[in-house]
Amino acid sequence: MHPEPLRQALRFYFITDDAAPDPLDQVGCAIAGGATFIQFRQKNFAAADFSLARAILTLCRANRVPLVVNDHLLLAKALGADGVHLGQDDERPAVAREVLGGQAIVGISVSTPDELARTDLASCDYIGTGPVFATGTKTDAKAVIGLEGLRQMAARVSLPVVAIGGIGPGRVKDCFDHGAAGVAVISTISRAADRLAAARDLGAACSAAPRQTLASPWNDEFGLIRRIVAAGSRGRAADVLIDGPGDDTCRLRPLSRPVVTTDCHREGVHFRRDWQTLQEVGFKAVAVTLSDLAAAYARPGALFVNLTMPPDLAETDAVALYEGIGAALDFYDTALGGGNVSLGRELALDLFAVGQGRADIMPTRRAAMVGDHLYASGPLGLARAGLHCLKAGDGRFPELTAAFKRPRARFDAAVVLADAGIACAMDISDGLAGDARHIAEASNLSIALEIDPEQIHPALMRFCEARQMDPSAFVLAGGEDYELLFACSPETFAGIAARLPGAVEVGRCLPRAEAPLVGPAARIASFQHGSGL
Repeated sequence: MHPEPLRQALRFYFITDDAAPDPLDQVGCAIAGGATFIQFRQKNFAAADFSLARAILTLCRANRVPLVVNDHLLLAKALGADGVHLGQDDERPAVAREVLGGQAIVGISVSTPDELARTDLASCDYIGTGPVFATGTKTDAKAVIGLEGLRQMAARVSLPVVAIGGIGPGRVKDCFDHGAAGVAVISTISRAADRLAAARDLGAACSAAPRQTLASPWNDEFGLIRRIVAAGSRGRAADVLIDGPGDDTCRLRPLSRPVVTTDCHREGVHFRRDWQTLQEVGFKAVAVTLSDLAAAYARPGALFVNLTMPPDLAETDAVALYEGIGAALDFYDTALGGGNVSLGRELALDLFAVGQGRADIMPTRRAAMVGDHLYASGPLGLARAGLHCLKAGDGRFPELTAAFKRPRARFDAAVVLADAGIACAMDISDGLAGDARHIAEASNLSIALEIDPEQIHPALMRFCEARQMDPSAFVLAGGEDYELLFACSPETFAGIAARLPGAVEVGRCLPRAEAPLVGPAARIASFQHGSGL
């Protein structure tokens, strides 16, 4: 989670009370009252409690509230929780980071300057400190540090600090005024006569909006399928489909030059729900799948979507995902042929698209010739820079984040290239260096990549100047641009440039050398999806 969104999420932090009845109800009341962060704390956890932990996680995920597990690192891993909160006597934060991964939230309790000096905060995202006031909830509570102790702790660390211990609505403002990013409570809610009212009072003190109704996980598969079918573009359905969604198979009208492609979109690998709305996820999944058809100069016909949904995905989120898919189908005038919905641990989309190729030309990677120059249909490196912005929570460059979230399948450029008879083309998904290497290897030649600083997009230049980074590195190694990469003679390109004003020259095709790429670009690695986001 980005630092600033995490700071906001920590504002109203509820910890389950294993000495009070019904922890699931505790969490439900806390979230309804406006809680923005939940910690599952079960000191004497047993295997029989796993179903309770899973139910709490499902409730949190459906309402987009992060859940961390207290102390039990392996439980957090097995549960698929958002992270873990550690005490001074638990596993080291570095071990938690290694086990849970870079995306996990790792918090740690620190009560005194001595504990702070002994704690490696490099792998931590926040600290919990206290007790700020006297509390009877925890029998092992340390000495009260007071508001002054809270202020000193917040001044010593750059991480957000969550205050805990004896905090009720009347003490929330004092904690914030003394440097706390959030306040954590247990018995204020768990042992209240009216938990929901207590949670709302605390939420009001934290300026956290209450939820009128709790979101529920999806459980209506056939209702979802009806929504999916309704989301499909009706524009081309009659032209492409004989029998559309609704049967076990889909019958397509005959295609004289069929072109097919497949793609996948995995949470944590291709997208993150704390970075993108689910409408954006659905739209992008369709666009990047259809991009391969654009690179083949094919007109899109039908799309098939296999959706894997986790049990904690809210019904409203599932609908939002298909609103994005439907919007992309309409935008690209593509019919929905069918698909499948199944239950799984992570949100994932597997897509398969069918299109109609042109009669006069079918481009390939192997058609580049020595003497050709290499061109891209538009600016490169923006999506990779946008990914950096999202990782850093930097909202100053909306053009870059938009390039990552909402790429275009360049069917417009494909028409221009096809009319010009360009026989070598592909889309750029793995980065310029990686995809140029594909063309060089397939065409049995070498390519020297050459980036003109004057042709680098201004937004990318501003980003790199602010970060003191090399913009050419983003152009060469950045992935997910989805512009078209093509080879032709400079004379042919002169005729293309007027119809494709955003196109830029990026290299030259040379006789085969020892390596497919020559020059400095030979050392550039391709963009890799396997390492995740």
